Amino acid sequence: MQDAFDRLGLPRRFRVDAAELERAYLARSRAVHPDYHLAGSSADLNASLELSAALNEAYNTLRDPFTRAEHLLSLHGGPGAAEHKQVPPAFLAEMLDAREELEAARGNAAETDRLEREFATRFDRLMSNAAALFEQLATISTEDPQRANLLLRIRGLLNAAKYVRGLVRDLHTDD
Repeated sequence: MQDAFDRLGLPRRFRVDAAELERAYLARSRAVHPDYHLAGSSADLNASLELSAALNEAYNTLRDPFTRAEHLLSLHGGPGAAEHKQVPPAFLAEMLDAREELEAARGNAAETDRLEREFATRFDRLMSNAAALFEQLATISTEDPQRANLLLRIRGLLNAAKYVRGLVRDLHTDD
């Protein structure tokens, strides 16, 4: 797996300064952009295209907090969504209520807007909790028995965040 943090020369952590990410991306993409390699050999141009595509992928991965968290969890050896499908306790009951609210809000723009704000707040809270766990993870050794538990807890938060993102998406789809 390619390390998006390494590709952009950034420290491997969840909290990323957006301006720092942008600067790193622009500096590295200028250096490998295909326009600067048009006069070179076709091998140089192909390498430039591949590097440029890899930088774009790394930037897109790190720009979005959810994909950044997924990537960071994977780099730490944490479980993927298919391996660990659990969510925090009581979450499913809350989401059943949220799903009912979503269905009742269809056709009501004010209620849809309210739910969208509520879901965005919920998503942000889940990502903030994941950030705190990533910070805790960075302070313990790879041999610490707590590590596996932290990785599972992060996975659970990401599973919940994915579900909340799905609710936002569903707010804007017509049945």
